[in-house]
Amino acid sequence: MTAGRIEAPARLAILGGGQLGRFFVRAAQELGYAVWVLDPDPEAPAGRIAERHLCGAYDDEALLAEIAAHCAAATTEFENVPATSLARLAESMPVRPGAAALAVCQDRIEEKSFLAQNGLPHAPFLAVRTAEDLERAPQALFPGILKTARFGYDGKGQAVVADRQEARAAFVRFGRDCVLEARLALEAELSVVLARGADGRIAAFEAGLNVHRNGILDATFAAAPLPPAVLREAGEIAEALAEALGYVGTLGVEFFYADGKLYVNEMAPRPHNSGHHTLDAHRVCQFEQQVRALCGLPLAVPEAHSPAVMVNLLGEVWFAGEVLREPPWHEILALPGLRLHLYGKREARRGRKMGHFTVTAATLAEACAVASEARRRLGLPPLPPLPQ
Repeated sequence: MTAGRIEAPARLAILGGGQLGRFFVRAAQELGYAVWVLDPDPEAPAGRIAERHLCGAYDDEALLAEIAAHCAAATTEFENVPATSLARLAESMPVRPGAAALAVCQDRIEEKSFLAQNGLPHAPFLAVRTAEDLERAPQALFPGILKTARFGYDGKGQAVVADRQEARAAFVRFGRDCVLEARLALEAELSVVLARGADGRIAAFEAGLNVHRNGILDATFAAAPLPPAVLREAGEIAEALAEALGYVGTLGVEFFYADGKLYVNEMAPRPHNSGHHTLDAHRVCQFEQQVRALCGLPLAVPEAHSPAVMVNLLGEVWFAGEVLREPPWHEILALPGLRLHLYGKREARRGRKMGHFTVTAATLAEACAVASEARRRLGLPPLPPLPQ
């Protein structure tokens, strides 16, 4: 270790063994590092390619002690790792992102309050801890969306509520702290993925335009076909957010674009699904940036070399009616500019993220045409039209 840098072949640890962790392991190994994965799933995709898989709970004291004894730095794959586990590891090694940043990102009440306190744009909201809180909710919050404060993802833990009565029923159903947000008239959803080093330097990828289906990200278009001023502002807000958090690592920031204005929807203290196209369309990907930030290495310039479309592949693609079978990958691999990434998950389930493909081309329109043909061959609905 030199002047705060962690040099290969040091051993790194990641808490979480899903697909984001799997890509981190690969990026770290390509830079010469060994990786230990802590995850309770014996079939965790990242654990299967790491140098060691510690199979156990994220707060297992014995396993955390083993990481502290043998690893040089630690990071996380998703926001629901206990912040206390990161704080425990931080007693003996760099942990990036830190427990304080993770605590903000893993609780929507903390997250929305943080945005408000730092003057960052957000939808009107109310913290709902009791049924009485809903009785004082301003009428301007209806129609709205009630979201659980913790453990919600991919559309889970959310309910569209037309009025106070529906909000009360949803709150009882969820049975936990929630946030009530005003429902905006969305023109688009976009996201910015960036990396921030311990020295405060920030390297941001250009904003991507996101399309969701059934509450789960379906496709990302990069660069987003939105006015340049909107894309610049999204980058500036994301960088200001990272600065305010004192964040170190790779960060995803999701935005709503409504009524000509940007609103921060939520932040992910890790690489982001909407940044997967960086694996194929950029000179450095979001996962290598995560390794660089963790180890104190210089961040790379996140330069795009091609327009791109990224399409998520959910478990539905593995089903022909009720019959489970391997999709016809040979049919899409014949298409120009398409790269397929499967996540190594043993079991395909409907709604489960199993992989993605990215199409790069000379223009975004050409990439969209190839991606649409690939979707047709896999039995997926067409890509939606891009904003004009």
